[in-house]
Amino acid sequence: MSCSRQSVGRRRALAAGTGLVTGAFLPLAGASRTAAAAPTRESPLAAAPAYTNPVIWQDFADIDVIRVGATYYASASTMHYSPGAPVLRSYDLVNWEIAGHSVPTLDFGAKYDLNGGRGYIRGIWASSLAYRPSNRTFYWLGQIDFARTYVYTATAAEGPWSRLTTISTPYYDAGLLVDSDDTLYVAYGNTTISVAQLSRDGRSQVRTQQVFTTPSSVGTLEGARFYKINGQYYIFLTRPANGQYILKSSSGPFGPYTMRQVLLDLRGPIPGGGVPHQGGLVETQSGAWYYLAFVDAYPGGRMPALAPVTWTPDGWPVVQLVNGAWGTSYPSPAVPTPPRQVTPMIGVDTFDGTTLEPRWEWNHNPDNTKWSVGNGLTLRTATVTNDLYWARNTLTHRIQGPASTATVDLDISAMRDGDRAGLALLRDSSAWIGVKRDGGTTRVVMVNGLTMDSNWNTTGTGTGTEVASTPVTGGRIRLRASADIRPGAPRPGTFSYSTGGTAFTRLGPAFSMGNDWRFFMGYRFALFNHATQALGGAVRVTRFELSTP
Repeated sequence: MSCSRQSVGRRRALAAGTGLVTGAFLPLAGASRTAAAAPTRESPLAAAPAYTNPVIWQDFADIDVIRVGATYYASASTMHYSPGAPVLRSYDLVNWEIAGHSVPTLDFGAKYDLNGGRGYIRGIWASSLAYRPSNRTFYWLGQIDFARTYVYTATAAEGPWSRLTTISTPYYDAGLLVDSDDTLYVAYGNTTISVAQLSRDGRSQVRTQQVFTTPSSVGTLEGARFYKINGQYYIFLTRPANGQYILKSSSGPFGPYTMRQVLLDLRGPIPGGGVPHQGGLVETQSGAWYYLAFVDAYPGGRMPALAPVTWTPDGWPVVQLVNGAWGTSYPSPAVPTPPRQVTPMIGVDTFDGTTLEPRWEWNHNPDNTKWSVGNGLTLRTATVTNDLYWARNTLTHRIQGPASTATVDLDISAMRDGDRAGLALLRDSSAWIGVKRDGGTTRVVMVNGLTMDSNWNTTGTGTGTEVASTPVTGGRIRLRASADIRPGAPRPGTFSYSTGGTAFTRLGPAFSMGNDWRFFMGYRFALFNHATQALGGAVRVTRFELSTP
């Protein structure tokens, strides 16, 4: 994925109207634009069960996808959210659930605890997920803060995951390969692509070597995925944010490699969204191949989309197109009947277990002494601040596209003067509905105007602007936020509340959710409770529901 130091290249790529290709590449079948994209091929739609893209309309970017037996797994970027690197699970490549997280806590420095610093847009970037049959172990590998690489392992995708090692070389946008002889290799880099060999135990680097330099006519390549297919080595690379290329070597993992374009400026399956790119290839049990990419679709984030892939006789992947574009629908993959239905990513949570469900992630690491589950989620104030972006123990949930509504039942009876608790639409420009308790008076308010600058520092006082309020009585309230995350333009978020339980009253004007990509993560629903005067207060979330129209 692109970082702040590569923002100029990514910005140019986003603005590019034509592709930079050579005459050796095949033309994009059925395309109306002048840019070439090769190799691609039209896909006839058979009278068979079909799936619709995006296969997940939630924010899961920089996908790495693998198959272990009859089960598919994928990993994604989470930046400053904790736990990090969610592991998704599917039995058919279409219906997915969140199984767990590869990085249990972001223990990479105090800034990830909101302690003297903040980790916004840092943390878990494009990383890699692999499975090693020889020891029946999953591996996650990723670099943090351009300083070093971390490796975590688990014997089950849902965990527990633990850190295996730290490697001093930062493998930027890494792809991990378990070779047929059980050797571990990592492809990584931005424009200059390298391959590292790890020790047999995966704990250290044996060697590293530059294997490819991206031609200036192409620009930036990154987001490596590393494969061995039919004896050939492949490094799958993205040109952010409008292209995908692949390198192939017949001489071993260290090359030499030749390059071919896979797609460029290809029309995507989400109206108003970007070009599918930066994902992974995976083979089904029957030998069919698929490409799981993501589509830039802000304000919601980056959404996974799936397309079938075939191979040329000389061993190059071909994305199957529909009417010259990445299809909005394809025949479903031919796979065995799933052993069970996956857990939906929407629905009701009453927090009655012993742990949070894996669909939840904290904004930075939480203070684990200040929250608990069982008979609801209790959030005790963990930070004294006027700034939501500095408040610890803000719990987030991805928004379901193209539009969805979060409804929260709150017990506010234990709030104290100066406390602020509620439901936010959280990003670098945020708004919320919630409860303010001051001087013994309780009000429900709508606040907007919480913003960050381009360095991810809070602008102004951090309190935002209170634009609507009304007094409330009693110890319980229901809060609701509705979000339209269709891409292509800033979209509205609206807020409402209920004190009676069924009828909701709109509060405040619509909030415009921006569609700039530079924060990387999309908007999320967020539950928060922080103090502005002193710690000691608490709220209890007795029910959370995420629903679609």
